[in-house]
This record gives sequence, C-alpha cells and structure tokens, in this order.
Amino acid sequence: MLHDLFAVPFTQIAPIVERTPVAAKKLASRARHKVQGPPEVLAAPGLAEDRRVVDAFLGAARSGDLEALLTVLAPDVVRTADLTEVLRGARAVAEETVVLRNNARFAEAALVNGTVGLVVAPYGRLVLALAIRVEDGRVAAYEVIADPRRLRALEFSVLPPTCGQAGAPRRTRG
Repeated sequence: MLHDLFAVPFTQIAPIVERTPVAAKKLASRARHKVQGPPEVLAAPGLAEDRRVVDAFLGAARSGDLEALLTVLAPDVVRTADLTEVLRGARAVAEETVVLRNNARFAEAALVNGTVGLVVAPYGRLVLALAIRVEDGRVAAYEVIADPRRLRALEFSVLPPTCGQAGAPRRTRG
C-alpha cells in the first residue's frame, strides 16, 4: 500500500519489512496479486459519479475554495469525527475544511469499506480516512476516522487515477 498508494520507494519500505528492496518489491507484487479486487467493483452503480463528487470535494478542499465547497456539499451535510464530534450544515463544514486544508494535500481517493472516500497519509503514514456518503451529486455526510483501532478495521481499495480506466482497485486493510 505504501508504494502503490503513496509512491514510497522500496528502498524506504525495505527496512520496515526487514527485507532488501528487491525482496520488498517481490512481497508487494505477491500481495498485490492476492488482494486484487474484482473488476465488478468499478462497475458498481454510481461509483463513477461518487468519485467525481469526491474528487471535486478534494479539489476544493486543497485550494481552500469556499464557494466550490459550498457547491459540492449538500446544504444539510453532516461531518462526524470518530463517532463523537458532529458538525452540521454546508457553511460550517466548508469553513472548517478551509481551515484544515493542509491535510488535503496528503489525501487520495480510495474505496473505504466499499464506498468512495479519502485516505490521508502524509509521507506514507495513514493518519485518517474519510468515509463519504454521496447523495444526489453532493456530499451528504462524511465521517473522519482517525482512531488507530478503527483505522485498522477498515478495508481500503486503491482506485485508479480515474474510474473510467481499466483495472480493478487493490484491496488492503488499515
């Protein structure tokens, strides 16, 4: 996952897995073949549209564009953080997103438990995931998951750069 999702070189991964860079690359290749998701995942109803919405949300978050965020967020959007902290309404969620936009530069789209979401992993270290619910072409709700135990329980599938490309997402566990 470090190499495929975050482009961490095998020379940096090798010491973590206590292997040579060549052996680490072979391990990654074997793991990749074992965790290939089925091609029908990309054909799931609405996946391409959800990806478009999540990409628009991420783009607006990265640029700090409040108006673009307000366009992509449903008026009654709900943002939950680790099941406790709740923020409601497009304006409040958009303003918080602008304040926290630095995190967005480390974010990438991925399937999070089977739906399009985001993972944030600065320097290849997973620190949080966003499980996003899209309805009617807008972000209706999302949960920020940062608790390490909850992150480990999630299933991630790496998405190709755009959903229209051939190839299946690769599944990994948090």
